[in-house]
Amino acid sequence: MNVQVLGISVDHVPVLKAWAESLGGISYPLISDFWPHGEVALKYGAFREDEGRSERAIFIIDRDGVIQYVDIHDVDDQPDNEVLFKEIRRIQPDQKPIKEPKAEEEELVLEGVVLFCNKWCPGCRRARLWFENNAIPYKEYDITRNPAAARQVKEWTGGNLTTPTFYINGEIVVDWKVDDVARLLI
Repeated sequence: MNVQVLGISVDHVPVLKAWAESLGGISYPLISDFWPHGEVALKYGAFREDEGRSERAIFIIDRDGVIQYVDIHDVDDQPDNEVLFKEIRRIQPDQKPIKEPKAEEEELVLEGVVLFCNKWCPGCRRARLWFENNAIPYKEYDITRNPAAARQVKEWTGGNLTTPTFYINGEIVVDWKVDDVARLLI
């Protein structure tokens, strides 16, 4: 779509590098806004001075450097890619439309051990490895690809898309809490 994605964080460069590695690599540059701490985030109105951290925010900036779209949201919220694609198409009407794969509404089977996750979540990767090391069979739903799974996680978490979230024989565990998961399984 003739755009450049940049990730900006108030974290130090080694932290960004470790985060990118924990995701298995990413396809866009990461920029450290570490020193002066949060200066870029502050200029964009996305810095919480009282907490020393930035908000999770998306800015779409056109070729002339004009901010065309702003989305500042809760850190647990997963932005809707289709909304972002629509905004980019609005800003660049000459771009050919892209075909995004339609999310499949797979019916949820809630029995045994079910992991609700996404492909980039470090906690999800740790949970998968823990299940494999302990020979525990499980079913997995990706909340970014299955709208029913996303709705279910939001219902359990009070509206947040928190991963990993586990359904274990009728019990719900939100986030990677190995002791809680182990207590229900071992």
